[in-house]
Amino acid sequence: MSRALSLAGFQVTLIGRIWVTPEDRISVDLDNCYGIKKLSQTFDFTQETVYAIYAPNGVMKSSLAQIFQDIANGVPSTDRIFPARVSVRKITDEHGAALAKESIFVVCPYDSGFGHTEKTSALLVDAKLKKEYDQLLVGIEKSKEFLLKALKEQSQSKKDIEKEVSSAFTPLPNEFYTALYRIKKELTDQKETPFAEVQYDKIFDDRVLGFLQTRDAKTAIEGYVQRYNELLAASIFFKKGTFDYYNAEQIAKSLTDNGFFAAKHTVTLNSNGKSLQISNQKELEGVIAKEKEAIIKDKVLRKQFDELALLLQKNATLRDFQDYMLENEAYLSQLANIVKFKQDILKSYLRVHFESYLDLMGKLESAEARKKQIEEEAAKQRTQWEEVIEIFNERFVVPFTLDVKNRTAVMLGHAPMIELGFTYHDGADNAVIEETALLKALSMGERKALYVLHIIFEVQVRHRSKQETVMVIDDIADSFDYQNKYAIIQYLRDIGQDRLFKQIIMTHNFDFFRTINSRGCVRYDNCLMASKNDGGIVLAKAKGIKNAFLNDLKKGFFADPKKKIASIPFLRNLVELREGEDDPTYARLTSLLHCKADSAAVTETQLDEIYNQVFGKVEGPPNGARSMVEIIHEEAVRCMAADVAVNFENKIVLAIAIRIGAEQFMVKKIDDDAFVNAIKHNQTQNLVAQFKTLFAGDTEAIKILDRVVLMTPENIHLNSFMYEPIVDMSDDHLRKLYAAVLELK
Repeated sequence: MSRALSLAGFQVTLIGRIWVTPEDRISVDLDNCYGIKKLSQTFDFTQETVYAIYAPNGVMKSSLAQIFQDIANGVPSTDRIFPARVSVRKITDEHGAALAKESIFVVCPYDSGFGHTEKTSALLVDAKLKKEYDQLLVGIEKSKEFLLKALKEQSQSKKDIEKEVSSAFTPLPNEFYTALYRIKKELTDQKETPFAEVQYDKIFDDRVLGFLQTRDAKTAIEGYVQRYNELLAASIFFKKGTFDYYNAEQIAKSLTDNGFFAAKHTVTLNSNGKSLQISNQKELEGVIAKEKEAIIKDKVLRKQFDELALLLQKNATLRDFQDYMLENEAYLSQLANIVKFKQDILKSYLRVHFESYLDLMGKLESAEARKKQIEEEAAKQRTQWEEVIEIFNERFVVPFTLDVKNRTAVMLGHAPMIELGFTYHDGADNAVIEETALLKALSMGERKALYVLHIIFEVQVRHRSKQETVMVIDDIADSFDYQNKYAIIQYLRDIGQDRLFKQIIMTHNFDFFRTINSRGCVRYDNCLMASKNDGGIVLAKAKGIKNAFLNDLKKGFFADPKKKIASIPFLRNLVELREGEDDPTYARLTSLLHCKADSAAVTETQLDEIYNQVFGKVEGPPNGARSMVEIIHEEAVRCMAADVAVNFENKIVLAIAIRIGAEQFMVKKIDDDAFVNAIKHNQTQNLVAQFKTLFAGDTEAIKILDRVVLMTPENIHLNSFMYEPIVDMSDDHLRKLYAAVLELK
């Protein structure tokens, strides 16, 4: 017998009352992985598909998510703080087989792994394809960094070479790739690198560029260049723009480096009907040197150079440039067109590192080609996208709705990818808005709701492909308002109806932890709490999720002295609500939370009577006339020796004992009954303030007392609606503080 159940896009098959799935258990065994010293846990999904883990900040939540993400990424897990420790990661199914990486889907907080999902393409493209494309971009970035580093070293420049290249070949400083594409043919055709050794900052210094734009500098340079060109025109062998002396030197070196003369080849120079045959590098360099000397020593050219040098000497800040030009006079002829000179220099640098340039260009072109393929494959999932958008629009409360702008075009194959449209709503007014502008107008919670769209899409993809998946969900509801928080809880509940998905929901938000249980997302028995001790991480069944007092402490009031002590603040809350703070019973209970004049006189019998008074019936026999303060300290000592675990009563007992012990110490030291008895509110803080005034030199005691003020209030004054602080507080912190308070005595 079978039937189908449809929930929010899922269709789940039931056979009788038995769920059918190939994976029912996941075992986790970890040593030294991202701060998790040790963790051994089996998640049994035989009956239910969801576990929830409450983990205080710093215990294990993000580390466990990272470990699963490592499996999905196919990389090992390590201990970042102690890398020498041997890390062991064994996460297996019920057959002992390691989980396949494609079977894991880690849902990280908004500012983690899914940070780029704000973009429409990232929201719609298949996650696997997107990951592949992102990896292409990573490869591009590495090649880019390698090329820029090489250009930086070649130019000896302190400037931003990426911006220099971009602004040299495009109108903008942030179009690096466009610039590289633009000069690709020029670099391919270019064989020589005449300006590869130019020290970039010597010429393209802001002060130098400013000087070159002055009228006197332009006149002097124009005169020099004019005479230089005249000499080139009169040269026997040199020719402007094709074979001047710095080009000739490059050619001579290149011929030698490539074994031209060693292979017994010759070069023939022709001029004015005459020819000169060159058979080795020395002869060619001799001809070049002779022609060069004839130009350099020209009297008119020298005069023009001296005029420019004189201008440079008048400016002390340009002396480096002057010295550089004296050593590299050949570059002066290029200064008349500084824009072209800059381009030629950069092209020389790039030509020297042409292989790195081609590597980057190849990766850019491959990424572009693969991007088109990704878009084509994503377009085939058009129906799926529409279902996801429908779920999103129906469930999440945001000031906008989504639609598909080019649905028909995609269905007909005229467009490679669906485009999302956004309509912003403000009362009766609606406005179509671009995503960039929309994101600026949204709160973080609303942005995160949009981010959930990608999660829904990923789940739908896995559901359609029948991909059995372990979903590790790390505080997905942070920053949500309550309405959207309930929407994501409902969606997680729907996912839980599909046996393809096993969920491990982790949170440090106790209210969210309680809500996913109360709303049927996860059974009570599958709610775990994480605690940390010297041996590692312990996951224990949760206690007190709904109401710690009614469901646990109240039931054990007469049987367990620790639970009796832990009930004191709850009882005081009830008395306060019913009778007010002026009631004698309220005052008596306060004497068990602070060191009052009558604290030592309050007996266990009196506390039992208060319990019976509040609840109107006897739950158990009175236990005796012993002082409750003595019992509090006795039980606190027992808590010091107890196993570290997730429980309320040990922590509350320790917190109460810490406060009373600290106040007993201060009251005795201050020795002023009138002052102490006059305190009506905030007794611990007032005592500490007076202690600091009277005993300012007792710095060690003050440090301990400051910790008492910091750690105990929220761990004592708690009620059925707010006791997250006591859950988050480590047993170890409270034990160490109580030991320190005992030392004060």
